[in-house]
Amino acid sequence: MAQYDVHRNADRDTARAFPYIVDVQSDLLRHLDTRLVVPLGRLSAGFPPIGRLTPKVDFEGEGLLFLVNHAVSIPRAALGPAVGTLEPGRAELLGAIDFLLTGV
Repeated sequence: MAQYDVHRNADRDTARAFPYIVDVQSDLLRHLDTRLVVPLGRLSAGFPPIGRLTPKVDFEGEGLLFLVNHAVSIPRAALGPAVGTLEPGRAELLGAIDFLLTGV
């Protein structure tokens, strides 16, 4: 697992609205038993785009929102295999995280 890897959401209760989760935790902390993840939300689920806070990303042909305001820590064991990466959009995703934490 690596920072900005995308994983399928294995939680049946939330997978329809949040089909994927993105591991945003630093690779330097890979030894921890938890990972900080941000869900990718479907626009059809009613999540409003909020500028820099929820950037739109394209993954597997679908436009999704990086919902940093829904970030959560989950057990590392709960992550399945990576199905892709958002590393090329790292600057925008990190900007959303920074905006959530600092307001800038």
